[in-house]
Amino acid sequence: MSGNNCTAVTEFIILGLTDDPTLCVILFVVFLGVYAITLIGNLSIIILIRNSSQLHTPMYLFLSHLAFVDMAYSSSVTPIMLKNFLVDKIIMPLEGCLAQMCCGATFGTTECFLLAVMAYDRYVAICSPLLYSTKISTRVCTLLLITSYLGGCVNSWIAAGCLLNRSFCGPNEINHFFCDYSPVLKLSYSGDNLAEILPAASTGLVIVITVLVILISYVYILFSVLKIRSNEGRSKAFSTCTSHLTAVSLFYGTTTFIYMMPNSSYTMDENKVVSVFYIVVIPMLNPLIYSLRNNEVKGALRKLMSRKHIFS
Repeated sequence: MSGNNCTAVTEFIILGLTDDPTLCVILFVVFLGVYAITLIGNLSIIILIRNSSQLHTPMYLFLSHLAFVDMAYSSSVTPIMLKNFLVDKIIMPLEGCLAQMCCGATFGTTECFLLAVMAYDRYVAICSPLLYSTKISTRVCTLLLITSYLGGCVNSWIAAGCLLNRSFCGPNEINHFFCDYSPVLKLSYSGDNLAEILPAASTGLVIVITVLVILISYVYILFSVLKIRSNEGRSKAFSTCTSHLTAVSLFYGTTTFIYMMPNSSYTMDENKVVSVFYIVVIPMLNPLIYSLRNNEVKGALRKLMSRKHIFS
């Protein structure tokens, strides 16, 4: 990892969000609360789905995996960010930095695929209800989940492989609150531009494919819903999609800003703010979105709570 008569960098300094002591204390309390809600909310969703027989359907199987991915995604970054508020600087070895980046890329990409899978699930449920059990069978669900996780791994391996081929020497301060690909890449040296193009192309391809799947699914859903004559039927059909559409809008709105916009069009401070939103805040919001806007989840929760009250 060394070259050009310079000393190889073996560790990085994470600068964090801010160096203002007062603001650090405030942000630590805020994000500690956000992280606690993220863990409790997503873990509650998983436990509720496992313990409620009426939620043992493909839709909620995918939701439970989305909750797991949200917890893992947030946990790959938030603990380091919280520690950064309490100490002057975080020193992370190169291997640890690459591991954090790989975890974030894996679970972030997996979330893209899961959101697309959930859109396809709603398309089949609304547009082909009689064939739902065939098209979304246990085997198909397993295949879709494996594909989602495998896609996340492949995307992260591409980024890690590109960085491993670069030399790191000179500056070792990462102007971010975690080891994101772009800030780390800026600290490397190589005459090869492949590391700048390949991961961006891979991530862009994932976003384009998953967005297309979501858009096409909802176009068909819209046409099917418009054919329903009763307002009650339309409302019921749309109610199964609103939570997913809200989650999709929040997640893709921020990731598109970070990974698809040219670097020259936004500052590093803007990058940090948007990154906080999609890595730390959205994983907290998803369980709230799916619990507050989903009648089946709220009904299952009431039933589970009443059952526990009876046994107590």
